[in-house]
Amino acid sequence: MATLVNEDTGTSGAGHHALPFSEALKVWARVAALSFGGPAGQIAVMHRIIVEEKRWIGEERFLHALNYCTLLPGPEAQQLAIYIGWLLHKTKGGLVAGTLFVLPGAVAIMALS
Repeated sequence: MATLVNEDTGTSGAGHHALPFSEALKVWARVAALSFGGPAGQIAVMHRIIVEEKRWIGEERFLHALNYCTLLPGPEAQQLAIYIGWLLHKTKGGLVAGTLFVLPGAVAIMALS
């Protein structure tokens, strides 16, 4: 189980509750299922669900991570999903978030081909 991260220090705080991995898995599957429409739409869906609805991370942390992901080469929306997954559940969370994020698109392409 992971703890939510303190917005100021970047460390887990005593005031935060543990986030079950099974709940995170369901939410990443939901984000993946709703994330069609390019990076802007994918990032907006992640923001709405993870920051506004679930409040797993704060606005400042999300925007800070998004800024870094935008500077990196490659798909910033997937990098952001992997980072948030890692932030919440370390390596296992990053792998699951990244995999689930691309799975619906991969399945759709395979079906169309």
